[in-house]
Amino acid sequence: MTLLHAAVLGIIEGLTEFLPISSTAHMIMVSRLLGLPQTEFLKFFEVVIQVGAIFAVVFLYFKKFFNIELIKQLSCSFIPTAIVGFLLYRIIKTVFFEANVLISFSLITIGVVFIIVERLKRKEHKSIAQMSLQTAVFIGLAQSLAVVPGVSRAGIIILVMMMLGFKRDESAQYSFMLALPTLAAAALLDVVKMRNVKLSLNEIEMVVVGAVVAFVVAYLSMKWFVDYLQK
Repeated sequence: MTLLHAAVLGIIEGLTEFLPISSTAHMIMVSRLLGLPQTEFLKFFEVVIQVGAIFAVVFLYFKKFFNIELIKQLSCSFIPTAIVGFLLYRIIKTVFFEANVLISFSLITIGVVFIIVERLKRKEHKSIAQMSLQTAVFIGLAQSLAVVPGVSRAGIIILVMMMLGFKRDESAQYSFMLALPTLAAAALLDVVKMRNVKLSLNEIEMVVVGAVVAFVVAYLSMKWFVDYLQK
């Protein structure tokens, strides 16, 4: 891997992590297109640049995380996903990541469902403040589908919330904020599993470049996406 590869992967992570397109599927495909082998370093690199993207959420929505009601909602949505992710961790990291047909099928299916939902006439009037804790749990269960590569975490949340009558921009913002506990927990579990990975000075440079690029691109992509949905 070169610094250019690190920057490219950082851009892909930042662009796809919070948009309704699967970041995992795109990272897998781009890594293969760049000819990068699935080494322990690449796996570690992907985890760290995801952390860079997570910090973009903190930076953008810092004040909102002091809202107690929002914390309750996010907690109710996070718990079902955490349970599923923990129980299926080994399968996710081995079987799913090698299933190219499954990844392709998931990408196409989510895209088609998005088009159908967008074309259906519906009333979008609810805000996050109107979300019940039961609805938050249901959204968390839906998010659990994103353990399958090709199923966008942000996409599935936005789809479900839109079908439940939430505004598009509110749905997107909730998916962004729910990413903080969800992705942070996943990253922490991965780091614990890879705690023995040793990095050279050159590899540290690549990790830093990738994480910084992911942070900047994720921040800009989230702001653009919400502005777009509000128009």
